[in-house]
Amino acid sequence: MSLWNRHKIFEKNSIVLIVGILLVIAIGGLVEITPLFYLKSTIEVVDGVRPYTPLELAGRNIYVREGCYLCHSQMIRPLRDEVERYGHYSLAAESMYDHPFQWGSKRTGPDLARVGGKYSDDWHVTHLIDPRAIVPQSVMPGYPALARTELDTSDIAAHLRTNRAVGVPYSDAQIANAAADLKAQVDPDNSGVEAFQKRYPKALVRNFDGRGGNPTELDALIAYLQMLGTLVDFKLYNEKANLR
Repeated sequence: MSLWNRHKIFEKNSIVLIVGILLVIAIGGLVEITPLFYLKSTIEVVDGVRPYTPLELAGRNIYVREGCYLCHSQMIRPLRDEVERYGHYSLAAESMYDHPFQWGSKRTGPDLARVGGKYSDDWHVTHLIDPRAIVPQSVMPGYPALARTELDTSDIAAHLRTNRAVGVPYSDAQIANAAADLKAQVDPDNSGVEAFQKRYPKALVRNFDGRGGNPTELDALIAYLQMLGTLVDFKLYNEKANLR
């Protein structure tokens, strides 16, 4: 029997075709799913990656609330043009504590996966309040209300607790001190800064909106943006990857 005649069996008999489709799907599914039963994790452990501080987490919530992910991605693909423009390609570990992840689906504006430390806090303050003062052709809306709105800290401990329920390893101490840690991060003179930095290594401590007083939503959003892409030392990561 020729190959063509064998193929006609599937084309002329819908039952055989359905069985063939189900068989192919079953084999493909087993190939994809079976490794998950014996792998401890599908995400590579990377030094430096930590859960968000309470202030960064609050800033991330504002980022999601304002729909920033609709125009900005946080996913650098391992393509030469993207790596040259934005930096090292994204690692799965960098978004392991995101619920939901912020990879995005389009780029009206640039990718933000490596925006942390790229610009000063003053730059972010101006850009978020009046984007066209920085980029005249920008289509991004301004968010001046963030600078005037005091950050609601009443539910931050509950938010950390909820994140822990879905796998983010917040400790009891981090949850208990959530509100105090949030305020300590925007006040270098706060007596709790040292304890805060022990709980959250590499966390920036400063007044992000430059205005003093109680933390604002602008403080939180800038704190979140300034940490993006800063947790992993890619020189060390690449050296370890080359040794494997």
